Amino acid sequence: MSISYPVSRPSITALEIQYVTDAVRSGWISSLGSYISRFEADFAALCGTKHAVSVCNGTAALHLALLAMGIERGDEVIVPDLSFIATANAVLMAGATPVFCDVDPFTLCLDPRLLEGLLTGRTKAIMPVHLYGHPADMRAIVDVANRHGLLVIEDAAEAHGATIEGQPVGSFGACGTFSFYGNKNLTTGEGGMVVTDDGLLAQRCRLLRDHAMSGQRRYWHQELGYNYRMTNLQAAVGCAQLDRAEALLGGRRALFKLYQDRLASHPGLRLNRTANWAGNSFWMVCVEIDGLDEARRDAFMGLLKQRGVDTRPYFHPMSDMPYLRAADTPQAHRLSPIGLNLPTYVGLEDRDVDAIVGTLVQTARELSLIA
Repeated sequence: MSISYPVSRPSITALEIQYVTDAVRSGWISSLGSYISRFEADFAALCGTKHAVSVCNGTAALHLALLAMGIERGDEVIVPDLSFIATANAVLMAGATPVFCDVDPFTLCLDPRLLEGLLTGRTKAIMPVHLYGHPADMRAIVDVANRHGLLVIEDAAEAHGATIEGQPVGSFGACGTFSFYGNKNLTTGEGGMVVTDDGLLAQRCRLLRDHAMSGQRRYWHQELGYNYRMTNLQAAVGCAQLDRAEALLGGRRALFKLYQDRLASHPGLRLNRTANWAGNSFWMVCVEIDGLDEARRDAFMGLLKQRGVDTRPYFHPMSDMPYLRAADTPQAHRLSPIGLNLPTYVGLEDRDVDAIVGTLVQTARELSLIA
């Protein structure tokens, strides 16, 4: 089966190759080297925060942030039910319990209007997710958190470059976390980052990511730590990506506009919605078709793949996983089977989008999904 258009493809140029080659030639190929500090400083600047702590992946970033903020066994952390499973898993890894909140059907993100109904005496933090590039309503979430003395950790794994009234995501909570997996807006292959304005929190993250080794006494460890470090080679790729950030992030917005223009006459194929206060970074171009169930959606995706267009489904509600607690989240459960992600990467041109949309519309009509 030949795939003409994968869901994602990283944008790697001569600049990334140049920086990685330089890192290799320097001899600093593990977790020390000049690209580490440069990547952290440049990414903090992108997010408008004072500190950034690089780690090996986005899940590690979430886990590290939770640990550094003192989340522990017996605590509850409120998370949106519609998200990649790493959101809930990181809470479990910290020993706490994820509590699932339903999502706003317009933004697909945690609905802040439902938060106070989920609070208990064990609630310690709220961890919203900026899903598919659209920011959660952080102003409303932070307001609830402040009124109830709760911590806020932003899961911004999918939202590099997203903003709320011009302010970058990751800078609203006590800290924010990012992923640099190969399909993200900015990538290092694997990798993650914790960003914060809190110097003590950043210091705590740096300690825990390196086996909690004492800075004064080599190979002395007073508590449990983790090997969550990023390599200088990954950071070299990240530095090149940040040097190209304007083009990479702008390219996503331009790509969405191409899809939007071509699907404007097909209201049965509903694309990403963006709130008037939000700057969407469009990690994934999403399309929803009302009335789909999981079986029909999967058949649709299978036929698209046979025709060279790869897609991926929306996430399952995390509360449906057999090892997690079921939740009453009707919007998450309604949205999950009706949505899929279209090919979304810098490098797709007008003619490519024409071909993808043509296949999408033709296949949807053949299956009687749209008129």
